[in-house]
This record gives sequence, C-alpha cells and structure tokens, in this order.
Amino acid sequence: MDIVFIKQLQVDTVIGVYDWEKSIQQRLFLDLALTTDTKAAATGDDIKLTLDYAIIADKVTALITAQPIELIETVAERVAAMLLQQFATSKVEVTVSKPGAVAQAQTVGVHIVRSRN
Repeated sequence: MDIVFIKQLQVDTVIGVYDWEKSIQQRLFLDLALTTDTKAAATGDDIKLTLDYAIIADKVTALITAQPIELIETVAERVAAMLLQQFATSKVEVTVSKPGAVAQAQTVGVHIVRSRN
C-alpha cells in the first residue's frame, strides 16, 4: 500500500481547557498520512482515482473549526474517524501539534494511528 500525506496543515481554531483559551483562536499544525493504493491513479494520471489533498485539507479544517474543542486528543480522534469514514483509506496517522502550549517547548502534541475495523 501507498501513503498520501499532508504535512503541517495549519488550522486556526478555538482550542484549550483554560477559560482564556476559550475566547481566542490558536494555531494547530496537523500531519496526516492516509494508507491507500495510488497505482490506478498514477497509471491513468487521474486525480479522481486518488485522494485529493485539497479536499482532505478543506474537510479537516472545517471539522476542527466547526466548534470549540478542549483537547488536541479530541481533535486527533475526530479527524481520524472522519478520514476513515469519508475517504478510501484503510489506515490513518494523525499528528496534532500545538506550538506555544508549553513555554519551554517548541511544540507539544499527540500522534495517533487508527485503522478501519
């Protein structure tokens, strides 16, 4: 199988558990990896036979910005579930980074791997 990926998708949204975080937007970065078969798309040079990066990015952004979320773990789970439901992928890896969340670190985050049951 092959992997279609998006690195450092930038999403500004309301995210956080503290009261002050619930009134501002903060930046998240997402790395996405979707396992799929790209051979037919490559052979036919046809975008309809593969995963469209732009559509994936738009749907992920819309999902994350639809409502405030407290935890980046929740973001990762929701994104993984949506990707598995709406796209031709058998396995996804989702990394969500929240820069600036810990003053002493460049970024913090979570990385999950989910597969179709």
